[in-house]
Amino acid sequence: MKIILIGYGKMGKAIEQVAVDKGHEVIHTITSSNKTELNPDLIRKADAVIEFTRPDSVYENLKLCIDAGIPVVSGTTGWIEKLNEMEQYCLQKDGAMLWASNFSIGVNIFFEINERLAQLLAGQNYQVDIKETHHIHKLDKPSGTAITLAGKFIEAGVYQGWSLENEKNKLPVICERKDEITGIHTVNCISDDDRILLTHEAFNRKAFAKGALLAAEWLQGKRGVFSMKDVISKS
Repeated sequence: MKIILIGYGKMGKAIEQVAVDKGHEVIHTITSSNKTELNPDLIRKADAVIEFTRPDSVYENLKLCIDAGIPVVSGTTGWIEKLNEMEQYCLQKDGAMLWASNFSIGVNIFFEINERLAQLLAGQNYQVDIKETHHIHKLDKPSGTAITLAGKFIEAGVYQGWSLENEKNKLPVICERKDEITGIHTVNCISDDDRILLTHEAFNRKAFAKGALLAAEWLQGKRGVFSMKDVISKS
């Protein structure tokens, strides 16, 4: 599989290493210094594009890939308010895209458990909060993973939304930026009688890189809008 990487920071480099180890070819990398090179002719030379950039550039990056007819996998977070618009664009253009707030297989299993927990806690007397801890270089707060976790409690009717402040009827999300921590997420559910804790800790970026590459492989030959839930349930 020939791959173009849009974004060549720590995550992009980790994906490149995993891809090469699996026998794939990274034919081009796009960074802020050469972003003018990203065009339909270049994109069409690839079998897949993997995009990890910034919230202010992700929309146009994905649009270019969809217009070029090449499947694109994106892990950029911090732009969820425009995600639905991009998904509709992809469907209108008969493109293929897969966005995830987290590509780790372990985290996506964690998401499934969290979704069931949220459903079971609906109507029960539990207070829930979510804490996420990441390295000091992470810009968005809260993490996309924390927002995904919180969203399941909102869908289940346990809370009306999430908040970084102590707002009534909203699930508190606590963010910590510390050292070089790859990522720790904890869902804390407490009642007068007991506590339920769900925690996922990432040891390195390799799990995210492996998941992003798996998503790109899985997306080959498909059309539509997908998530990692589709990958882990149908791969």
